[in-house]
Amino acid sequence: MHKDKEILERIAGLFSSEIDFERITKSVEDILESIGEDPHREGLLRTPDRVARAYQELLAGYRTDPIELLNEAIFEVTYDEMVIVRDIEFYSMCEHHMLPFLGRAHVAYLPNGKVIGLSKLPRIVDMFARRLQVQERMTRQIADLVNELLHPKGVAVVVEGLHLCSVMRGVRKHDARMTTSAMLGAFRTNLPTRQEFLDNVSRGAKPLQF
Repeated sequence: MHKDKEILERIAGLFSSEIDFERITKSVEDILESIGEDPHREGLLRTPDRVARAYQELLAGYRTDPIELLNEAIFEVTYDEMVIVRDIEFYSMCEHHMLPFLGRAHVAYLPNGKVIGLSKLPRIVDMFARRLQVQERMTRQIADLVNELLHPKGVAVVVEGLHLCSVMRGVRKHDARMTTSAMLGAFRTNLPTRQEFLDNVSRGAKPLQF
């Protein structure tokens, strides 16, 4: 796997530089003053620092090394039936307004001699969710990385998201949900395979809530 490190880092969009706490803190102080607030009043004294530390956590995906994330958890097996991990909760931030969006991801693949550890697919989702995103791109990034890691017969990803930028502002539609998908290999070319995946995803589906 390590021979493919450059490919994985390119797909993952890995950043090597550390977050600049001082610059974020100063920027938040400027924003508070710009909206007419007093950044030195008691309730806001530590807000710039809190925001900087929150961004470190919320945007940690830029600095998540896919090799370290996997921790050698790819195994050779003879299993060739569909593997699905559904209802993977995620939280992300819209790159257009820097407001949260949240939802669930469903990831499946058809093994071709290799499988990945159960916990790793949710971690891959988190790696791409914890950055400034658009849902369409995030969906394809998840599929592309799983495809590059396992070289399976097919990969399928469906993401359901609730975007606060359309709930709190703009159209202000509380119940609007967005669904995106990426189908690679057999999931794109074979209708019964794709339908089996979609049937599994829809079975017992629960409405998104926040």
